[in-house]
Amino acid sequence: MRDRFPLVIVGGLLLVGVLGAFLLQGARRGAFADRLSTFRSEPDGARALFLVLEAQHLEVTRSQQRLDLIEPGQPLVLLGARFAEDRDEHRKAFDGSDAGVDGDDDDDDEQQQAFHDRGFSALHATPLDEEERTKLLEHVRNGATVVYAPWGARDNPFLDELDVTLVKPSEDLGLRTLVPAQPSRFTVGVQTLEAPVQAFLDLPVGAVPLLIDAELEEVVAAVLPWGQGRVIILGAPELATNRHLTKADNARFWSSLVGTLSSHAHPLAFDEYHHGFKGDRSMGEFASRYGLQDAVGQLLFGLALWALALRRFGRPRAPAEALRVGSTDALFATSRIYREGHHCAHAANAICRELALELAPRAGVAVNASTDELLAGLTRRGRADLAEALARVTRAAETASADDDVRTVATLAAVARRQLHQPRGRLTP
Repeated sequence: MRDRFPLVIVGGLLLVGVLGAFLLQGARRGAFADRLSTFRSEPDGARALFLVLEAQHLEVTRSQQRLDLIEPGQPLVLLGARFAEDRDEHRKAFDGSDAGVDGDDDDDDEQQQAFHDRGFSALHATPLDEEERTKLLEHVRNGATVVYAPWGARDNPFLDELDVTLVKPSEDLGLRTLVPAQPSRFTVGVQTLEAPVQAFLDLPVGAVPLLIDAELEEVVAAVLPWGQGRVIILGAPELATNRHLTKADNARFWSSLVGTLSSHAHPLAFDEYHHGFKGDRSMGEFASRYGLQDAVGQLLFGLALWALALRRFGRPRAPAEALRVGSTDALFATSRIYREGHHCAHAANAICRELALELAPRAGVAVNASTDELLAGLTRRGRADLAEALARVTRAAETASADDDVRTVATLAAVARRQLHQPRGRLTP
């Protein structure tokens, strides 16, 4: 271990560096998600909203599948979800292919920059296609509730089906103060809300205003019955963002809304499929998206470092086989010296002394005690069997004069050791 200490230090420093890199990458990961995604921790994300609702023990979840696979009765929240008809417009805004066509370069640049700011997962975000839109309307018609917060004031086929028109507010309005249009279960405890308004609502007959602009008295949110269900349309999607959640009663509004809509059987599901988070994502897509290929590279580097650590610093050690053979040769050489020198009595007495050292703690005497003291101590402690075995070994060692006598002493000592280490009554004869 001492010879490998430099590698341990280097490996520890590399481990700290890798863990620190993973920590920083995890902290930045919230910026990869799309705008208004509950995974995004940037100011225009909705991660704080989801965490607050979870902390209040409200039944919320994330949906990462197409809307034509939703469970019947499942309440949904679509924050800034796009429809297929808007795809071309957004793609042009991303690659700048329509910049300057209408002579409005500033607007095109702002739109392109806004799309870049949405996060990398916006590139993977798919709009709702016609089949999903049809299933979504059928889902509502069968009794479900959908909260839809469109981003911007562009018309889309979903709102066209509901006969709802979005009216774009003036660009210089800025932060608006919103108030409940009337008492409702969705606005319990809510007095004022503060957020920018993306669109005012022009509602059909039967719709119930939920929130209005305190100054302009324009409708910002409404509940629209549809079949056996209902659609809650929110023209201020930034009420859900991390930037504005702490203002006024914004968080209280979402608590009341979610508490009214969710249940244990049907938790309120925030749509993440159309923010680029798909449950059927392959491992390759996941790795390329979150940089796990770097983790694989670090793993390979760690394996290479481990292989290098197998190398030893310092003087070379003898192979294990050489040590075993050398020990065996030394034992045979020692035994040959004893036989050739006729040291049988000395070998027998050495065996007897080693046995006495092992029995001394059991007898409660010092290790240098005499044989008589050792026998008395064993008898006093109720181990007369060990005292008798030691006496036999001692007598045999005193008369040893040949190899057979040494073998007899060793055999008697082995029997005594078995008596010492086995419970009484279980010793085999």
